[in-house]
Amino acid sequence: MTELKPPPVSLLDKHLGADFLPLYTATVRVSGGESRHGRASGVARSDDGILDLQLRMPEQLGGPGGGTNPEQLFAAGYAACFHGALSLLAARANVTIPDAEVVASVTFGRDPVDGLFTLAADIRIGLPGVDRAIAEELVRNTERICPYAKMARTGIECVVSLAR
Repeated sequence: MTELKPPPVSLLDKHLGADFLPLYTATVRVSGGESRHGRASGVARSDDGILDLQLRMPEQLGGPGGGTNPEQLFAAGYAACFHGALSLLAARANVTIPDAEVVASVTFGRDPVDGLFTLAADIRIGLPGVDRAIAEELVRNTERICPYAKMARTGIECVVSLAR
């Protein structure tokens, strides 16, 4: 098995091009499953087959539970991305953060603007043993570079289209 290593700090080098520079694309297909409803009984599979999950409505939304849901997946992605960006910035600053922890809570709820649905995220970072001022600077800078934090703050370029 290949030894797991963090990515190089050179990922923090700025891109100077005029256009978006794709580095990696993840593709996941969701089908409706037994109830023909992706959120209630869906199956989520990545194009490489590594991700293969049963989606279920959580009990709090009237479902049976017993599977994951979009909010958990989004929270996992957000926490992992933030942790990774935090780790890169800490490495660049020669700050050791072996016990760093990022907890992302994503809440599905009613949107007061249109009466339908929206998400809210609460991100909590633990940096035990790190001086408070240094920890605050790391978190502030991580929030500026983490793609999930950027998306939550400013939106995301998104194209929705109907396949033929």
